[in-house]
Amino acid sequence: MKNETQAELAPKRKRNINWGHCIFLTIFHIGAVGALFFWSWPAVISCVLMYWVAGSLGIGMGYHRLLTHRGYKVPKPVEYFLIMCGSLALQGGPIQWATTHRIHHAHTDRKGDPHTPRDGRWWSHMGWILTGTAQMHDKATIAHYAPDLVKDRFYVWVDRLYVLPIIVLALVFFWLGGWGVMMWGIFLRVTLGLQATWLVNSATHLWGKRRFETDEDSRNNWWVALLTFGEGWHNNHHAHPTSARHGLKWYEIDFNWWGIRGLQFLGLARAVKRVRFDRAVTMWQLVSGDRKTKGSYEGA
Repeated sequence: MKNETQAELAPKRKRNINWGHCIFLTIFHIGAVGALFFWSWPAVISCVLMYWVAGSLGIGMGYHRLLTHRGYKVPKPVEYFLIMCGSLALQGGPIQWATTHRIHHAHTDRKGDPHTPRDGRWWSHMGWILTGTAQMHDKATIAHYAPDLVKDRFYVWVDRLYVLPIIVLALVFFWLGGWGVMMWGIFLRVTLGLQATWLVNSATHLWGKRRFETDEDSRNNWWVALLTFGEGWHNNHHAHPTSARHGLKWYEIDFNWWGIRGLQFLGLARAVKRVRFDRAVTMWQLVSGDRKTKGSYEGA
């Protein structure tokens, strides 16, 4: 009954062109190329810094491991800060983003998955953004997959107005460093971040190694992990989705996990869920730093 209900609420596949997304992506990709003609060290620094702020603090640590899977807990001011960093990636509002990802986990590489490569490699990378559901879920779908988030007024507000922070940031960059800093810190950085995140949807379900025999196509891909601060250890993630740690071996570089550990060291993160290898039973097991922890969203 549960699977039937989820299947019914899985978004119907749309093939109508989303002109808003097409225009947005065209402008930003052209802007990214144009940024190369405004090279300067301040511009490069702004790009690298914001790539980390939006991609690691925002998407990896905030939108994904904290908000979507509840792999750890932080005080609300810290949580809201990470989510605001995520809004700077221009990947959609937090509620829509979390809904899409929870749907992906509930229907991974099956009917209902919004971006599976089984529907085509181009579809899984960009096609679903241009002609798919792409962060445009209706109220019924959101109520089913993100009931915890719609209760928070802050998230409802950010979900509606997530473009405002980056507009303010663009004006600040232009005021401080002119066209170069603004073009690199906004257009080039956002474009690179989008492409890197989309590689998690496409490449890590196509190429890489599998540590766990999951019932879908997820792979551990080292070069996607480097581009996304650790999100490329995707087979590890699908095997243990609530774990805040994705890189399970010393050589699996996971900057997002190190960031969470940094918050834990500062006393800002608790109930951190992670996977450890139990030699007694020769298997990987999910453990938590807090005995009394609620599970993440069911099926996520």
